[in-house]
Amino acid sequence: LQAITTTALRDGNGYRINGAKTYISNGQTADFIVIVAKTDPNERAKGISLMLLETEGAEGFQRGKKLDKIGLDAADTSELFFDNVFVPAENVLGGVEGKGFYQLMGELPQERLVIAIGAATGIEKALDTTVEYVKSRKAFGQTIWDFQNTQFVLADLKARGTAARVFVNDCIAKLLRGELDVATASMAKYWVTELQGEVVDKCLQLHGGAGYINEYPIAKMYRDARITRIFGGSNEVMKMLIARSM
Repeated sequence: LQAITTTALRDGNGYRINGAKTYISNGQTADFIVIVAKTDPNERAKGISLMLLETEGAEGFQRGKKLDKIGLDAADTSELFFDNVFVPAENVLGGVEGKGFYQLMGELPQERLVIAIGAATGIEKALDTTVEYVKSRKAFGQTIWDFQNTQFVLADLKARGTAARVFVNDCIAKLLRGELDVATASMAKYWVTELQGEVVDKCLQLHGGAGYINEYPIAKMYRDARITRIFGGSNEVMKMLIARSM
């Protein structure tokens, strides 16, 4: 965050924004954007502010191409460009320059918990879908479910998926009490998304060749799950944050 290059420099009763953003969710359709920009390029954290921009009729604002992702098809991801875009001074979020870094950092635990919640739900959906499939699909005169290996794999995933849900629910309770700290949110994001990746991979394997066909839901779950270990802070960063708390 401290290394961002987009600037928002004073110009009369407002600011001129210059720069570009990449990997912006819903960038093709968003008509109201929160921009992270440097209002003081000579400062690091204290030089960052959040600016609100209504895109309709905004001179100098341009949407780039819709990026071709391997998953999350329902949400576009785009490039955004700002060429001397004017925003009035009252569009500074919080009303004062230099608060942006701290505003963003204050919301990161909740953002990471939201990702963990989605991953826990993804685990449950993958298991439900796979159990339904293996109980109906037959091979060698019996259903896939009847093989002991299938039951052992799914029992293991069910147990760990349940533990993930309990952990996530505890984090939700902590958030509501104002007690969710950076390290705990990082643990949830890291561990549950890693587990999601393992679960969807093993569930796809139990689908056999059908799991590699896009018309089967598990194929989409497999593609969509991969990004959860990257966005909201990569899982490598999560491990660094956890280690700092030890």
